[in-house]
Amino acid sequence: MLELYQWELSQYSEKVRLILDYKGLEYRKIEVTPGIGQIELFRLTGQRQVPVLKDGNRYIVDSTEIAKYVDAKYPERPLIPQNPKQKALTLLIEEWADESIGIKGRKALFAAISQDQNFRKSLLPTSTPDIFRSLVEGVPSDILTVLGLGVGYSPDVVKAAIADLKQDLEAVTLLLTDSPYLTGDEPTLADLAVAGLSILLKFPEGSYLDLPASLRGQGVPTIANNPDYQLFFEWRDRLYAQFRKPLIGASPAGSAPTSIQID
Repeated sequence: MLELYQWELSQYSEKVRLILDYKGLEYRKIEVTPGIGQIELFRLTGQRQVPVLKDGNRYIVDSTEIAKYVDAKYPERPLIPQNPKQKALTLLIEEWADESIGIKGRKALFAAISQDQNFRKSLLPTSTPDIFRSLVEGVPSDILTVLGLGVGYSPDVVKAAIADLKQDLEAVTLLLTDSPYLTGDEPTLADLAVAGLSILLKFPEGSYLDLPASLRGQGVPTIANNPDYQLFFEWRDRLYAQFRKPLIGASPAGSAPTSIQID
């Protein structure tokens, strides 16, 4: 069985999970603990970032490389069209989504959790002990602002990211007004990338992530609750309903992640 080294709330991990589910591939999720788990991941692969897919003795790093690998090895339900123009558009949208929705989405979510104690507490995995939940909830917003500055998430940077995301979502929504998918009548890597990377903006309605049920449909307030993007999120949730395996009652591919073991 394929093994996916991941973080449950990593939108790049979610992009790969959606791709694997779309392909109908069975896989086991291995949750990489930040810090010590990344040391083991580095020993195995030479890098510390998730997602990493293990297929037999081979490790494939980076969500785009994973997508290309599984499309070549498991050609059923192709991700990348054969038509040259559709292929070019698919690859362009996928790369744009990585750089725009993926990176800016983190900044937008950081702003939301900085301002809402209950929201950041709820984002912890359901297995998190109550005492740790309380500690996270009690971190003052001012402290989080300082931490954000340390990683380049200043208020101006976050504000610009949210403005850019709104413009991007408007553009994607326009692409979907007369087409079921972003590049035509069939889903491609472009659709799966945009849909999977958008989870931090608004969590899907279904039971796809190891999060409290109360967070389904919640997200960055100025985006998740904005009627201008309703068509986009309805499209995203339909795509999830079609292809993403839910956690409850699913096969091992949809079960809760296994923590990484340190030798």
